[in-house]
Amino acid sequence: MDIITLHSIWTLVLFISFCGVLWWACGKNRQSRFDEAANLIFDDEPEESSKEQKQGGMK
Repeated sequence: MDIITLHSIWTLVLFISFCGVLWWACGKNRQSRFDEAANLIFDDEPEESSKEQKQGGMK
């Protein structure tokens, strides 16, 4: 087995792995979990402190 055959097999393994990750990430079962994770950045402050900041800035 020469180096070209090994590179071809490795490329095929990586391509199949990539397709597997894509299939996993785009699955309908994970959509709600990913949406929740995408909105986590907005949940770091309690609403009371953000309301106080808005009112304090308007004075």
